[in-house]
Amino acid sequence: MAAKKSKSNKSAEPVIQNRKARHDYLISETLECGIKLTGTEVKSVRQGQISLGEGYVQAVAEPPGLILLGVHIAEYPPAGAATQHVPTRERVLLAHKREIKKWANWTREKGRTIVPLKVYFVDGRIKMLVGLGTGKKQYDKRQAIKARDAQRDMERGR
Repeated sequence: MAAKKSKSNKSAEPVIQNRKARHDYLISETLECGIKLTGTEVKSVRQGQISLGEGYVQAVAEPPGLILLGVHIAEYPPAGAATQHVPTRERVLLAHKREIKKWANWTREKGRTIVPLKVYFVDGRIKMLVGLGTGKKQYDKRQAIKARDAQRDMERGR
């Protein structure tokens, strides 16, 4: 009896991170959501052709939903012009209704926003990690950089 082959394609699937979000926002809570995409969008994301830098999520209370805005997914060149998607269209994030309502209530507070943090694959499905963030001031960013540099110096033994 032959042993099952292990899936070694895990490293072939890209993990796209929004590093700017962790720098600009203090993330207090995270949520894993699915994304409703078309066929050419899925193929483009599998190639890593997605930009999260300008993206944000809008929580709608009635009907409950999370809408992803400002994220650019490049067109998939092998597909014909007739089947292409719009690169910056609104996309629906899939989550439980109670989670959506809870996050919608949180974003009503001043200074709170939902930002996309990471796009990755789970069992062949595209997932997005979103975070509830509060904007950092300039001096907060400087302090974070200073603390990170100090930690790095200590690890190096200086």
